[in-house]
Amino acid sequence: MTKLNRANLASLKPGIAVPNYQAADLKPGILHFGLGNFHRAHQAVYLDALFNMGRSRDWGIIGTGVRSADRAMHDALKPQDWLTTVVEQEANVSRARVTGAMLGMIPPEDRAAIVRQLADPAIRIVSITVTEGGYFIDPATGQFNPELPEIAADGTNPSDPQTVFGLIALGLKKRREAGTKPFTVMSCDNIPHNGVVARNAVAGVARLWDKGLADWIAANAAFPNGMVDRITPATTDRERKLCAQDFGIEASMLKRRASDLAMRIATEA
Repeated sequence: MTKLNRANLASLKPGIAVPNYQAADLKPGILHFGLGNFHRAHQAVYLDALFNMGRSRDWGIIGTGVRSADRAMHDALKPQDWLTTVVEQEANVSRARVTGAMLGMIPPEDRAAIVRQLADPAIRIVSITVTEGGYFIDPATGQFNPELPEIAADGTNPSDPQTVFGLIALGLKKRREAGTKPFTVMSCDNIPHNGVVARNAVAGVARLWDKGLADWIAANAAFPNGMVDRITPATTDRERKLCAQDFGIEASMLKRRASDLAMRIATEA
């Protein structure tokens, strides 16, 4: 059984695709909140394919989050140099590839480091997968609710917010003060008009601090709408055994996804 890390890539079984680039070949361009199943089986895969083509290698991913689960993800990914294995299953064949699009992850408790990364001009996209329930929407109105306890707490603590949207708002505030262009906020959650919903949340937190900042965010930062039409089903011991038996890769946690061509499993090992 082979532990996944960059030193062991050459020792993996023949037929397992591995990155043709090194971490040193990449520069960060994306900060992603929520390195869950969907992100690792989709967004990270597409970027890995792009980097393998020798293109756009200034779009490396820095991960982060705000939940205890994000700390667990950090601790699982760090020993394997932030690599992820993706297993693609079709009716009669399974294929494995190792993706290397991720450059590192900021643990959730280091909010100052998250804000510094958000303020870095190299970051041009801040993408998020926090599930529909993470947008602080009032179910009665369908609108952002600034009175929810976590948002209200951010409203009274503008220098150290603790929600995803408070951190993004503070990052944009730092960029505005520095004269740096705002980044694009890209929601990857499967909710109608997800860009509008994300904008309302970020500007809504900012409005609790400074109406001028909220208006600047709404007018200058991009929040594109996008349809997400893929899911990532839960993973069982069956998939863990498959990864170990078929590919010889030790797996601590696995995630799989359904696609139009295959089922994918994105593992932390």
